[in-house]
Amino acid sequence: MALLPKVEVPEGESGPWAVKRFTVSKEAAAFGSLRAMISHSVRYMPEGTYTQLTCKGRGIVMSDTPDEMRDHYEPVRRARGNILINGLGLGMVLNACLLKPEVEHATVIEMEEDVIKLVGSYYLNKFGAERLTIIHASAFDFKPPRGSFYNIVWHDIWDDICTDNLPEMATLHRRYGRRCDWQGSWSKETCKAYAKRENREWRY
Repeated sequence: MALLPKVEVPEGESGPWAVKRFTVSKEAAAFGSLRAMISHSVRYMPEGTYTQLTCKGRGIVMSDTPDEMRDHYEPVRRARGNILINGLGLGMVLNACLLKPEVEHATVIEMEEDVIKLVGSYYLNKFGAERLTIIHASAFDFKPPRGSFYNIVWHDIWDDICTDNLPEMATLHRRYGRRCDWQGSWSKETCKAYAKRENREWRY
């Protein structure tokens, strides 16, 4: 599996949140590729139609571009049994995980009720309550049931890649350290690389 399946959540709005399609033209893709080469960035959007989750005042929170799909490949590759995902977003990881027959059940923690209405309802209809539980809560407040254990835990609650995310990642990793076989956070290694360039060191 090189990439995750494209997002098929319908377009819509709920409160300040919206799911929208957008198209990158051939010309825009070529310009983006050139700009990425000049800036020594590996990120750019190829020609095509994509889906994005936006929030008024925050801009684009998530999209299903190839780069973002690659960011989420590892938890999908490892997913099996009982999994927990902090942050629903577009449900890109959730969808790819539940399409795997070896994943028995997924629990998603999402603090934005409008995102649950927009995105979560689609996946509950698709996979059913027997395989999917969505809980309206903050990742930092949610307390897993006593004795619960997860094969993987994936943390994806941040809008952008920033060194300020590292303390929150450390908090979540400590919380689930003994409750899972494996856990990861979106763009953790990139954040750590940024911190190293800023002469900051984070270990966890």
